[in-house]
Amino acid sequence: MNAMNRGFLLSALMGISLLGIVGLAAGEVKLSKGQTMYIPSYSNIISESYRIVLRANLIIHNSAPNHSINLIRIDHYDTEGKLVGKYLSEPMKLGPLAAHRVIIKKPERGDEGAGSNFIVQWQAEQPVTEPIIECVMIGASGTQGYSFSSQGRVISEDKE
Repeated sequence: MNAMNRGFLLSALMGISLLGIVGLAAGEVKLSKGQTMYIPSYSNIISESYRIVLRANLIIHNSAPNHSINLIRIDHYDTEGKLVGKYLSEPMKLGPLAAHRVIIKKPERGDEGAGSNFIVQWQAEQPVTEPIIECVMIGASGTQGYSFSSQGRVISEDKE
């Protein structure tokens, strides 16, 4: 076997091994009765010569196939940690496999800053699979469009 074939074989085996490891981690299901989650959001991207203003879309997916969850709080903070928006005036029920989207107004100059974020709190009557919470940011400069997403992270778990 020549060096090129050995390199290819080694790369393929490493890839298969990584898929196995990722598959085990991804297959692990965690149940919870409630959490508070932090979701990064970016209202602008700055390079040396220009700034691209982004619009954030917060999307909350109830991944539980048979149970509803209650959204308790959806708050938006700027880079300094100052509250800039509350998106729930009262708890909201999100049915099984349903999703809810919050579209943030397009900031004029990206005023919320590069380090803005959301805090989302949810609860359920019985343990359910964790919801998937993402922020999708989109923007454009001339004819070039930009989009990317960030995922939420648990910052506190409700105790039973």
